[in-house]
Amino acid sequence: MTESTPERTTRVMVVDDHPMWRDAVARDLGAAGFDVVATAGDGQQAVRRAVAVTPDVLVLDLNLPLKPGVQVCKELVAALPGLRVLVLSASGEHADVLEAVKSGATGYLLKSASTEELTDAVRRTAAGDPVFTPGLAGLVLGEYRRLATDPAPATEQGESKAPRLTERETEVLRLVAKGLSYKQIAERLVISHRTVQNHVQNTLGKLQLHNRVELVRYAIEQGIDTPDVPGLHDGPAESGATAV
Repeated sequence: MTESTPERTTRVMVVDDHPMWRDAVARDLGAAGFDVVATAGDGQQAVRRAVAVTPDVLVLDLNLPLKPGVQVCKELVAALPGLRVLVLSASGEHADVLEAVKSGATGYLLKSASTEELTDAVRRTAAGDPVFTPGLAGLVLGEYRRLATDPAPATEQGESKAPRLTERETEVLRLVAKGLSYKQIAERLVISHRTVQNHVQNTLGKLQLHNRVELVRYAIEQGIDTPDVPGLHDGPAESGATAV
């Protein structure tokens, strides 16, 4: 099927300390057409193998021996700039979700998700979309809005060192903050999907951020976003912070 072609080119690594669960996830993703390049059963092994095989997407459990999942996420996102992390966890605790996102995770999916939801989440994660189990997208964006109301720390240089975005980059950033997907942004601005991706990647580089969730926080802090953010409502509409 032509629709499976993108998955075949996406390199995925699965990290979980339960062998049967890990093997099942790897098998399901392989059957969906993803290239499962490695698996790991503990945090130290995960870091070592991920650096060696450089996957596009890391499907990561948080509860790992030897090194916790959030630390694995933080280290690998710093070591592999192109890596995107999808947390697959049994915990839906708000503190775990927020800690994972702050460590650099692109999305957070509960283990109660179906195989179809998992494969769709990996596909969207590979495309750069934040993907969350229903209810969690609003939690993350709501927390970032709360943090944005706190006074920003003063800097010695004032605003002179703030990165300068182009007009188009700012326009794309504003739409990202509103929760639009790459496809929706491309249609809104009458540009290609690839051009939108390039603008987002350039903006991430300039701002030294890791993913679109962090971009949303930046937009909120800078007043670039608008008050109506669809992702906060966790509706079924296709948005950047997608509830699966």
